[in-house]
Amino acid sequence: MQMKMIRKLPVPHEIKEQFPISDRARQTREVRMEEMKAIFRGDDDRMLLIIGPCSADHEESVMDYIYRIADVQNKVKDKIMIIPRIYTNKPRTTGEGYKGMIHQPDPEKKPDMLEGIIAIRKLHIRAVEETGMIFADEMLYPENHRYLSDILGYVAVGARSVEDQQHRLTASGVGIPVGMKNPTSGDLSVMMNSITAAQRGHTFLYRGWEVETEGNPYAHAILRGLVNRHGQNRQNYHYEDLIHLYDLYQEKQLANPAAIVDCNHSNSCKQYIEQIRISKEILHSCRYSKEVRSLVKGLMIESYIEDGCQKIGEGIYGKSITDPCLGWEKTEKLIYELADLL
Repeated sequence: MQMKMIRKLPVPHEIKEQFPISDRARQTREVRMEEMKAIFRGDDDRMLLIIGPCSADHEESVMDYIYRIADVQNKVKDKIMIIPRIYTNKPRTTGEGYKGMIHQPDPEKKPDMLEGIIAIRKLHIRAVEETGMIFADEMLYPENHRYLSDILGYVAVGARSVEDQQHRLTASGVGIPVGMKNPTSGDLSVMMNSITAAQRGHTFLYRGWEVETEGNPYAHAILRGLVNRHGQNRQNYHYEDLIHLYDLYQEKQLANPAAIVDCNHSNSCKQYIEQIRISKEILHSCRYSKEVRSLVKGLMIESYIEDGCQKIGEGIYGKSITDPCLGWEKTEKLIYELADLL
């Protein structure tokens, strides 16, 4: 069995030099990062809303969505801090399907990793510079983080990656808030161990270097539901689940106890419309319990311009080509409703 070498790709430093961020974008990121960290510390009682397409597919429609979200952010900024999703690499359970813009900057063409790396950097930079917001992506490949390390605002480690040593150690040194999802099995001890590891300092091998990290005090939990041994989706966003996570945090004595609740995936059984009901139930739990409110720092919602999803090649503008998403009209209405409940 052989691995065919196609070409040597530029290292992150070379890509950053070729496509630098402006001083204005750098300052914007620093200011917004401090706002978000204050929410995780409990110094700011606003709610985070990490929201956007399941996967970024076309720059034009992604930016269209982001402009719309930026307008809504201005209207709810006293209650909610919005961190739009620009997810450029996607885990695939069977290895099949669209793996994200980093693989295919054009979903209808063959993979091109160099063009993909350039495309995702240009998209993230454009989004920060043109909207003054900061953005979230997924850490699917820890070694690729450096291509975006100077522009990303938030990163999530997925349910299939959270047990991996390299993800945990890399998360300890990225310098931005990192959400650790519970594994697909739902075992919260795995997630808590991952947060513990990410909050500690380590020495390890990264991109051919021996590196040292100080630990990330903003590593935190993301509850995304689970799949039981019979292959059935089960939820973990209910009041009892949140209290249980609160108690686990008290036992661990970790810095900045925090949870983001993913309203889609197994929590919604991938029924995207359920995100509306689920998000409101979570806020009800926050109003009922001061412990839950102190723990829950935000929600994660998958939304795009059009409801649902489509197959690659159907060509419907702003409609997800991976998991189904909540459409724009429902999204905008929901954000205002959430702000009114806070």
